[in-house]
Amino acid sequence: MQFDSLAFISFFLAIVGLYWSVSSWVWRKNLLLLASYLFYVGWNPYFLPLLVVTSFLDWRLALLMAQAPSARSRKTWLAAICVVNLSVLAYFKYANFLIDNTNAVMAMAGLPQWGFQSSIALPIGISFYTFHSLSYCIDVYRGNVQPTRSWRDYLLYVAFFPQLVAGPIVRWTTMGHQIETPRPFRPNCLGLGVALMVVGLFQKIVLADGIFAPVADAHFAHPSLDSGLTAWVGALAFTGQIFCDFAGYTTCAIGAALALGFQLPVNFQAPYAARGFSDFWQRWHISLSSWLRDYLYIPLGGNRGHRVATARNLLLTMFLGGLWHGAAWTFVVWGLLHGVFLIAERLITQLVGASRLQLRQLRAILGWLATLIAVVTAWVFFRAEDLSSAVTMVMAMYSAVSWSEESLAMLSYEDGVAALVLGVMVLQQMVNRNRPLNELLRALPWPVLGLALGSMLLLITLSSGQTNAFIYFQF
Repeated sequence: MQFDSLAFISFFLAIVGLYWSVSSWVWRKNLLLLASYLFYVGWNPYFLPLLVVTSFLDWRLALLMAQAPSARSRKTWLAAICVVNLSVLAYFKYANFLIDNTNAVMAMAGLPQWGFQSSIALPIGISFYTFHSLSYCIDVYRGNVQPTRSWRDYLLYVAFFPQLVAGPIVRWTTMGHQIETPRPFRPNCLGLGVALMVVGLFQKIVLADGIFAPVADAHFAHPSLDSGLTAWVGALAFTGQIFCDFAGYTTCAIGAALALGFQLPVNFQAPYAARGFSDFWQRWHISLSSWLRDYLYIPLGGNRGHRVATARNLLLTMFLGGLWHGAAWTFVVWGLLHGVFLIAERLITQLVGASRLQLRQLRAILGWLATLIAVVTAWVFFRAEDLSSAVTMVMAMYSAVSWSEESLAMLSYEDGVAALVLGVMVLQQMVNRNRPLNELLRALPWPVLGLALGSMLLLITLSSGQTNAFIYFQF
């Protein structure tokens, strides 16, 4: 069930009605756990046992780890937990990728190839719920949280349906006390939650699928035919699509959770208004970037060592961050590019800081422009079918030869609309770069908010009806 389907809307309304009609907190949690599993069964019932068994196993192993008598034994338990979780993730997500690349190397060396191929589909949401469990187990090992003795509470934490299949990646430190403590009914939270869901559906259905996706798909389908201008239009269209698609999902997830009395963390905060690459990663997919920072980058040494060590840590973190998104070299290159951007930013910041330049406003503008251009360029690798197509498109974007007066004639009406909408969206993010969406909605007078939501609902209703699966569902 996708958030933008009538099946989910019916399911959600039924769950909300039942949930708030039950007075017992224990039974409300039982209802949410059952609803979460039914929601997952709506995608693929065959993978529900995997979700249940791995969640229960992590809960039990974390308890045993917390009861271990020594630091060494606790470390052994943590290693076992990591091996189990990462092995399951690696098999389903990376087995064929590893086999294909091994066979390619063996073919080049004239050696016999491995004929095994996994035919099992990727369980939806496995990257997200694996990181949920790992963060909990690592926090228990570090002593940051006490392990819960309620298997039901833990299974609900992992499977909570608003964030189950595409995040945000929520930690036990955020959700634990909310699950253990009865959620009071607050009409204003229910209303705000519904408003957020409307905004999220508008971002997904009208903007991502209706305006940006057709333009991006057309240009990425034939990158070799693009001129410099049309290649930029295609890249910019995907820049708008990926934000509205993923931010639309998480806005719906935050709204659905709020309607049930739970508060999920903000996952996007005006990323295209970022004034640097570290700033970008504090605004884009915040739950993943903070996860990589706390559980990978800092344990590797972070920026505590010399410059070479810091650069290595950044590259390795972003390499794994790219690989987390998918088993393809395009995602690896995308991650490495952002690693290079972060390293370059650190070097430039040190040089600029040393020169004590006082042109802060100019630096902010140049920093924003450079960041946006680099982010848009990197998105080409994220979206392209293969590295060859990505390189072809990027070469067109930056090749003076591919720019001509005829390029303007190649642009369509849809290209212009997509570019205009993206420009408005970037401007809005720059104006509200530090104001979360829920605060913006709360600040609007009721008549204005009602008119805005009504207009969004009308545009959703008038949309073509051709929707795509949320992009991050494949991760």
